Amino acid sequence: MKQIRWGIIGCGNVTEIKSGPAFHQIKGSKIVAVMRRDAIKAADYAKRHGIASWYSDGMDLIHDNKVNAIYIATPPDTHAFYTLKALEAGKPVYVEKPMAINYAEAKKMLNASIKFRIPVFVAYYRRALSGFLKVRELLENKAIGDVTEINLQLHLAAGEQDFNADNLPWRVIPEKSGGGYFFDLASHQLDWLDFIFGSAELISSQVENRGGLYKAEDFVQAKLLYQNKIIFTGSWNFCASKKDEIDLIEIRGSKGKISFSTFEFKPIVLETEKEIKTFSFEKPVHVQKQLIQQVVEQLQGKGICVSTAETALAASRMMEEIIYTT
Repeated sequence: MKQIRWGIIGCGNVTEIKSGPAFHQIKGSKIVAVMRRDAIKAADYAKRHGIASWYSDGMDLIHDNKVNAIYIATPPDTHAFYTLKALEAGKPVYVEKPMAINYAEAKKMLNASIKFRIPVFVAYYRRALSGFLKVRELLENKAIGDVTEINLQLHLAAGEQDFNADNLPWRVIPEKSGGGYFFDLASHQLDWLDFIFGSAELISSQVENRGGLYKAEDFVQAKLLYQNKIIFTGSWNFCASKKDEIDLIEIRGSKGKISFSTFEFKPIVLETEKEIKTFSFEKPVHVQKQLIQQVVEQLQGKGICVSTAETALAASRMMEEIIYTT
């Protein structure tokens, strides 16, 4: 494929800045059609972004002959459905994370990709961001020696939207998202850890609903074992007090530790016996651009993308084990 002509299914907030504009900025790539169930919003999005066609039915977009690749940016409950339909139509897929509403549907997506010999890519874009690649480089260069443990804390206060029981965000409705904010946010972290350290085994987990604002989990703790006997402890709290908010991953080794955030893009801190060093990196305007670049290059036969249906399956498996094996 020389020219990748994208159709977007679900042109909501994530596509406005994080991803959408990047498709036009990459050589050999452009968006030619968008779909949203609300026709007025679909038409408005197309007009504002200079896109030729819009639809209110996803199947119409999939079967548009001008479209030869599909970006699925709907809630997870429809990821598998649209992915399978796109693959049946012979079109590669770039799908938002988490890959699917559960592990079983994610597995179906991977199996279909293998069956049709058409790639499926997943938007775990931290695999391609410079700051996270810097952490990987430090680990590979043994900046902290041999890794012994990983500690993660993501504690956030409930947002205003979480108090509106009659109109809750889809991210805390398990039928749409697979769970609560854990599925939306921890999926990024668990995927990146799999990228760096390989597969993990669940040792134990604790899952609760402490805030009572919605039925999904809002408090999760987990202990995992990675290769080389690396112990991971994670704590996710989405009903914390504002003063206790924290976004921190610490990777400890025999010669020091590396500290960084997942979502705040704070400087990376390397601490050893000899020195403390920081490494700053900017948050890109379009944070998915580096990964989308890889997707386009693989479709053009010029490179390989690091986030696929095969790699994304691990995060789906681990999230499900943590939540349902208690």
